[in-house]
Amino acid sequence: MEELLKELERLYPDARPALHYRTPYELLVAVILSAQCTDERVNKVTAVLFETYNTPQTMVTLSQEELEKYIFSCGFYHHKAAHILSASRDILEKFNGEVPGDPEALRSLAGVGRKTANVVYAVAFGGAAIAVDTHVFRVANRTGLARGKTPEQVERGLMEAIPKENWAKAHHWLIYHGRRVCHSQKPLCKSCTLNPWCAYFQSLTDPAKQQDGEK
Repeated sequence: MEELLKELERLYPDARPALHYRTPYELLVAVILSAQCTDERVNKVTAVLFETYNTPQTMVTLSQEELEKYIFSCGFYHHKAAHILSASRDILEKFNGEVPGDPEALRSLAGVGRKTANVVYAVAFGGAAIAVDTHVFRVANRTGLARGKTPEQVERGLMEAIPKENWAKAHHWLIYHGRRVCHSQKPLCKSCTLNPWCAYFQSLTDPAKQQDGEK
C-alpha cells in the first residue's frame, strides 16, 4: 500500500479541487451543489450565483424558489436549495456569519453531511480529513487500499492506511485516478500503473482469485 500511495503521488503531484471558490462559504455551497453533478457544471452555476449571492447574509435573501432557478441545472435542486439555505441560516445564527473551521461544527450545519464537512475542513481550513465520494470509494475498494460497504467504513480504513499528513492530498489523488483511469464501468486496467499493487487487477489476472470471486 505504501508503494501504491507513492505511485498515486507521482501520478498526480498537483492534484487540487476542481471546484472554483474564493472563501470557505463559497466552497461549502459548491460542494453541496456537486452531489451527483459534475464539477464543470457546478462551476458554471456558481460563476453566476456568486456574483451576487456569495455570503450567508446575501444567500438568505433568496427564497427557495429563487435559489432553485439559479441551481436548476445541477440536479436535485429542491433538496440542494433547501440545504444551502438551512446551512446559511445556521452559519448566521450559530457562528456569527462565519463558516466554522472544525469538522464537528461543520456537520452540525443543517444539510451538511460528513463528506461535505470533510471537504470543507480539509480544503478551506487545511485540516486532516478524508472525504469519501464515489470515486474515492471505488478506487479504495478496488485497489484494496481500504475496503468497506459504506463511505464511513472506507474513510476509517483510509485513515489507518495513509499517514495523517497525507489525508487531504490522498483524497484528491484518489479522485483524480477515479476520473482518469479507474472508471466505474470500464476501468483502464491495461494502462494503469497501479497494477502491481491493485487487488482488483490481481483478481483479473490470477485464475485462483477469479474462482474465489465466483463462489
